[in-house]
Amino acid sequence: MSVNYVLKKMTLTVRRDHERFGWSALAMTMSLLVMATWLEPSQSLPQGAPETVCDTMLPFHSGGSVLPQNSGAPFSVETSASTVGQGQTVRVDVTGVPEGLTFCGFMVQARNRNPPHQIVGQFSPARDGTVKLMNCENSVNNSATHSNAGPKPQVYLVWQSPVDFLGQVVFNATIAQSYSEFWVGVPSNPVQIVRRDLGAVPLPTAVPQPAFGAALPTTRAPHVPPNYVAPSAVAATADPFYNGCGVSKNCFGLPDGCVNSKTCTSVAAVTVRGDIYEFELQSGRGNNTAYVAVGLSEDAKMGEDLTTECVPENGRVVMYSSLTSATPYAAVRTSVSQSSARLLNASIVDGVIYCKVERDPVTVVQGRTFDLRRKQYHLLVASGSSLKDNSVGYHDIGRLPSGKAINLAEVQDLSGSSNILVQLHGAFMIVAWIGTTSLGISFARYFKQTWVGRQSCGKDQWFAGHRLLMVTTWSLTIAAYILIWVELKRAVWHAHSIIGLITVILCFLQPIGALFRPGPNDKKRPYFNWGHWLGGNLAHILGIVTIFFSVKLPKAELPEWMDWILVSFVVVHVLVHLIFSIGLCLNHWQITGLASERHLSQRANTFQMGEMSPHHQQHAMRNGMTMERKMDAPYGAMRKRLLGVYGVVLALFVVVLILLVVLAPIEQFLGKT
Repeated sequence: MSVNYVLKKMTLTVRRDHERFGWSALAMTMSLLVMATWLEPSQSLPQGAPETVCDTMLPFHSGGSVLPQNSGAPFSVETSASTVGQGQTVRVDVTGVPEGLTFCGFMVQARNRNPPHQIVGQFSPARDGTVKLMNCENSVNNSATHSNAGPKPQVYLVWQSPVDFLGQVVFNATIAQSYSEFWVGVPSNPVQIVRRDLGAVPLPTAVPQPAFGAALPTTRAPHVPPNYVAPSAVAATADPFYNGCGVSKNCFGLPDGCVNSKTCTSVAAVTVRGDIYEFELQSGRGNNTAYVAVGLSEDAKMGEDLTTECVPENGRVVMYSSLTSATPYAAVRTSVSQSSARLLNASIVDGVIYCKVERDPVTVVQGRTFDLRRKQYHLLVASGSSLKDNSVGYHDIGRLPSGKAINLAEVQDLSGSSNILVQLHGAFMIVAWIGTTSLGISFARYFKQTWVGRQSCGKDQWFAGHRLLMVTTWSLTIAAYILIWVELKRAVWHAHSIIGLITVILCFLQPIGALFRPGPNDKKRPYFNWGHWLGGNLAHILGIVTIFFSVKLPKAELPEWMDWILVSFVVVHVLVHLIFSIGLCLNHWQITGLASERHLSQRANTFQMGEMSPHHQQHAMRNGMTMERKMDAPYGAMRKRLLGVYGVVLALFVVVLILLVVLAPIEQFLGKT
């Protein structure tokens, strides 16, 4: 029997006894009523919830006989921010609605919004000692409860996000107003955990608390059970953002073609009414989006673009204007007057960022004029999951420029620009410098004493293979260099382009120098051999270094972990050359031993040779040299097998790297599949 039930019955008894027996009976009954009210707090848990209820969050005293309320809770769980970086802190407020409504007990957890809905993060101890921390699921301080059962109008908690988690969390609370009146799973709005540049952003250790009784914003969320943190129900209606696309406003998003299916990861819309230029931006769901942005670009390439950013900060979406640079990648806000654009509307619901911005028709940035009325621009949409200090992070979620520059006032269908020339450039260079050059150098260095006596097109097989592979390298390199010039239409100077240009020059000169190769007995032949060897190896090394630098280029959109694949190739390449070199030394020692034996044999046979006529002596020497040439150097079978294994491994490296280039950004491609 609940105390509330007892109180109701005793109240009826007071009224009835007053009518029957007068004031004496009334006084006795009132005394019992007061005693009954004292029973209620004495049956609660004055030192908070035990850890045995971590999963259910049901008050321990209910024992299953007292059920939680199924009505909307007159309490709210609010957070000081809707987006927070890894390792950052956020304030969590539990308050009554309306203000001043008190509660006695509570229990709060932060859970992953997606399965398996584990408890994440840690709470900090309260300075006033009103909060007791709990250790649930074998983790320390990941839940919080009351330290006393006295009435309280509000509770402030400080929660630190985990450093190894990305995604959305929801704070779930059990709030007890009395012994028999409690609500389980009172949720907060989702909080997005994003990556932060830890080298640039200081980690705060505490969150300032508002003054007692300060007004708090109230955004109620639907009831969410504590053991299942599901997204808020969303009406199965079409996204209103896409209304008017291609009719009254230009819309463009990524991936390419998503506007028609209304499934964009990031999307921008431009509406023009006279001299009013309105930009709308929206992110997709479930991408851990930390920002969404649109740039106005004259060349569809990142750099010197006027950009509008929408970034959630401290529970609301703010807008920034910036100017982008490609080397290094940055969006510099200090370069642009922030008064050149105004935020008209913004929201963040279920992790979806939305903002509506009005830009001035003309904006001058560092002497460069962006005239929206007279000039044509590519729309460049980008979004990412990380932030930097006073800037957005890398656009790892996606980036896509429109295929053509447009007058923003002319409504039309837009498609993304093709990246095929960049992809072909990368694929050709990978085949040339990871594949054919690596094999071609091996043929010339280690196989001159292999396949002896066998020829192709009138040349020794090692030379025919070397020439074929290096001509392929030369052709692919020149073609790739022409393709990137057609794509860029201008010189862009950075480490990748400078080292790449040196590589192309060396590659171009190698076959020209080979045409002027001196004869085998020419005294200048050793100088040519050393020069040819140095030029080829230097070009190979610089070619690999150039590919390493390409991983950092924004336009390439390659994953950072591609560096490890390249490092693995270098390790394999060095090991194979080490094994070949050891075999070459063994060959030299064995051939030297055979030569010594042959010399002794020749001295023993001097008398017999002396008796021969000069004609017979020349014939015998010619036969001996012919027999020596027809014999492969020792360990020829081992070299051939190792070459076969090396060729297969190189082919695997080439295929994997080409896939990363052609399918870039690979994260976005894998997300589709």
